Amino acid sequence: MIADVQCVVLDCSEPTELAEFYRALLGGAVNREDRRWALGDGWATLHTPSGLVLAFQRVTDYLPPRWPDTTRPQQFHLDLGVADLDRAEEQALASGATVLDGGSGGRSWRVYADPAGHPFCLVRH
Repeated sequence: MIADVQCVVLDCSEPTELAEFYRALLGGAVNREDRRWALGDGWATLHTPSGLVLAFQRVTDYLPPRWPDTTRPQQFHLDLGVADLDRAEEQALASGATVLDGGSGGRSWRVYADPAGHPFCLVRH
């Protein structure tokens, strides 16, 4: 083993706003003091209850992915496990998510975009 994952960093235009969106979905603390990162206008973090840290960095002229269009690909996405897919969707939409693929035929996952356009999936576990 060479390294451990410290965090996952998402580019966006509004770091704190996107951190708050993911806090609404995952819980945790936005911009908690942490010796590994300096906080500021161009950077925000979310320390989740599971220990995962998401970081958000401001990118000038940020262009969101267009799922599933490959001319501006998603680059990565998060799979978020949920017990009740319908309830989780309701909460995600109320927090600012948009539906990209609502699924059909009782599928166990659905695709959404966060407010900065990054795709993520809610997956029933």
